[in-house]
Parts: sequence; C-alpha cells; structure tokens
Amino acid sequence: MPDTAFLADADRAALMGRGVLRPGLAAARFHLARHQPSAAAAPFVDFYWTIRWDLRGQPAHEQTILPHPNVNLAFEASGAGIYGVDTKLFVRVLTGQGQALGVRFRAGCFRPFWQAPISQLSDRVVPAARLFGSRAEGTRQAIMRAGVDADMVAEAEALLRCVLPEPDPAAEQAAALVARITDDPALRRVDQLAAVSGLSVRALQRLFADYVGVGPKWVMRRARLHEAAARADSGEVVDWARLAADLGYADQAHLTRDFTATIGVPPARYAHQEAFGRMAPGADR
Repeated sequence: MPDTAFLADADRAALMGRGVLRPGLAAARFHLARHQPSAAAAPFVDFYWTIRWDLRGQPAHEQTILPHPNVNLAFEASGAGIYGVDTKLFVRVLTGQGQALGVRFRAGCFRPFWQAPISQLSDRVVPAARLFGSRAEGTRQAIMRAGVDADMVAEAEALLRCVLPEPDPAAEQAAALVARITDDPALRRVDQLAAVSGLSVRALQRLFADYVGVGPKWVMRRARLHEAAARADSGEVVDWARLAADLGYADQAHLTRDFTATIGVPPARYAHQEAFGRMAPGADR
C-alpha cells in the first residue's frame, strides 16, 4: 500500500479513483489502495480494494461515493456482504480505527457466480454467506486480522477460488460494452451502442439487465456524471457549457439538472465548495 503521507495532494487524490467524491478530503482521512487479481480471477475481478483509517480522537468521516456499474463483495467489521449496483449515492461513515477489503467485479462478470439476473441485486446488499456459505465469515475474520494488504487480498482470492466459475462469453460481452461506453464519449445513445454491438436495442437492454444490473442508458449517464464530478474535483476552472457539449448533453442546463439530481448540488456550486474544502449539502445524508 502506498504511503500517502509522502505524496502531493493531487497524487493523493488520484489514488481515490473516480467515484470517490471530494477525493482531496478523502485522501486526508483514509488510505485506499487497489490490487490486481491473479490470472485465474482476472476474467471476473476488476481489482481488489483495501481501505485503512485511523480517526481515533477525530470526528467521524462521512464518505460519499458515486457508484460504478459494478458488483462489490466487501469484508468489514460489521460483516461480509455482496453489494449490487447502487443507482444513487452511497455514503459510508468511518469512525475510530479500522480496515476493510472489497472485491470489485468487472461489470457483468458477477453473473457467472450468482447464476441469476444481476438486476435482482441492484440497490441491495445480501449476506456473502448466500454465495459462499460459512466460508465467508471465516474469510472476513482472517481479513480483519491481516496486518498487510497482501494477506487481505490472499484471503479473498482463496475464497473466490472455491467457487470460481467457467468464463461466460455473455459476461465478457457485457464487460466489453460497459468499457466501450466509458472509453468512448461519442457513444451517447442506446441505439448507437446497439449498432456497434450488433445487437438489437431490446437484446442489448436484456443483456444489461441480466448481467450488469442496470440498463445501458444508465451506464452512459453515470459515465458522464463521473467525468463531470472528476472535473469539478480537479480544482481547475471548468467551462461547464463546453463540458456539457463534450459529454453529449443538449446544453449546460441539462448537465446541471442531471448533476444536481444525482449529487445534490449544481456542478458549479459543487466545484466551488471543493475549492474551499467543504462538503456539499446532502452528502451527509
């Protein structure tokens, strides 16, 4: 795990990754690291993430996340759970001292483990024991005892190997399409994605509901909001009208409405608050 005490503020914020709102503040309150999966787990796992914090004698920290279209398996002091795609903001309160580990599955690639439509998990948390049985709790306890990230990751990998499924071509197709959306801002409509995928719009929507848990339109909208939030968090002056055009919005007003409905404040106000180190109203709910 990198020692963020020796990194510049911008580098510390970059470690947070997209989706972590107020990354500059977050980097000062906890350490977040990512670890690559083994070759066996790589067809299914995007990365492992570890978080450690020591807030003893300090106020609690409420961290707000703008979720990605990924299922996560998390091990923490309170238990082990499978987190479906959150369609709204996700808020976690950190107090005292602690650590946790998560497995972020590639978009669409938890489906071979779950053997049921991933849309059933959206906006839900189910006990990890539903999939892993009693081994989930044993793994959680081992992760909580681990002193270094490598040992935490090894415990999670060992658990996954117990139920590792065969690769699923449909899961790989879904993952590739989500990546295509993220990487190509020119893809702004579902019919465009259908054309490049060779699927009908209806077949595309069925694939996403079954494997990703949310529709392709939602994934496109969330990718645009991640970019807008990242620009707002950058500390740079943002030309919001130009950014709205670049992201495929009809005009700045559409971006403002979309951002405000999801984040809770207009983008310009959010950026102003970030510059002065304040949390946005509503982020502490």
